[in-house]
Amino acid sequence: MHSSDAHAAERFIRLFMANERRIYTYILALLPNRADADDVLQETSVVLWRKFDQYTPGTSFTAWAFAVARNKVMTHRQSRQRSRLKFDQSLIDALSTQLEQRAGELDRRHEMLAECIEKLSPRDRDLIRRRYEPNATVKTVASAVGRPVQGLYKAFQRIEDTLYECVTRKTRLENRS
Repeated sequence: MHSSDAHAAERFIRLFMANERRIYTYILALLPNRADADDVLQETSVVLWRKFDQYTPGTSFTAWAFAVARNKVMTHRQSRQRSRLKFDQSLIDALSTQLEQRAGELDRRHEMLAECIEKLSPRDRDLIRRRYEPNATVKTVASAVGRPVQGLYKAFQRIEDTLYECVTRKTRLENRS
């Protein structure tokens, strides 16, 4: 593999990993079945990788991935015409358009949340980081930090309220300007 190929592979992996959840959520909104959505996500990721040289750096990777995913959803639906549960094409088109429009808004809210998390005290940031580690539970976090479970439930509620208020305030300010 040439260094330019390795660089392209690394760029693809970074972009795909940063957007995989959004792509999956988009697909899942268009398909009624998780197993089908899983299959379409896998097919979409293969196409994205094969056609990565067609992606224009600096443009929205999410929008490009949604277009590929939408085509894969349509292909999947056509191959499964005998399925009992069917969505009308106009519904799929409307959902797809709505999801594509909301992607930018969701990205901005995610940025706001990250900014708000940075404003938390180091102790609260550590609690949030621990809570959202894979397989973490309030009980495992309580044990790790030496605090009672009920106390942590209250702390998480307080932190969540703080983050909600912060994002809401940022959204209002942004909408005014």
